[in-house]
Amino acid sequence: MPDKIELSDAEWRERLTPEQFRVLREGGTERAFTGKYEKNKQPGEYRCAACGQVLFASDAKYDSGSGWPSFTAPADGEAVEEHRDSSHGMVRTEVVCARCEGHLGHVFPDGPGPDGLRYCINSAALDFKPEE
Repeated sequence: MPDKIELSDAEWRERLTPEQFRVLREGGTERAFTGKYEKNKQPGEYRCAACGQVLFASDAKYDSGSGWPSFTAPADGEAVEEHRDSSHGMVRTEVVCARCEGHLGHVFPDGPGPDGLRYCINSAALDFKPEE
């Protein structure tokens, strides 16, 4: 289990851009097809923009056509946590960083692969590190 990071809102605001804070700390969502990693096809790893934890590998990324970076699975079983989200008049499964509990996006049961999952993640919640 990753070591938890707990900071005040003021400390998070110092570390994050306004858009990152809105998404990661307030549960916001960026508009479809506007995120910087939606079309990224480079090999590497996607980390949490708030705390740097590795969340997803590029080989799990695919083009879902949804307008957000989509992944078939997290980098490992402890990278993210899932919670029931009943906001906006619907029931979904929220995905958060297991280390800092930053909101990443949601997971849906309509993806490819053996598990059939689509992790639909906001680019603002991610920091991409290309393979060296």
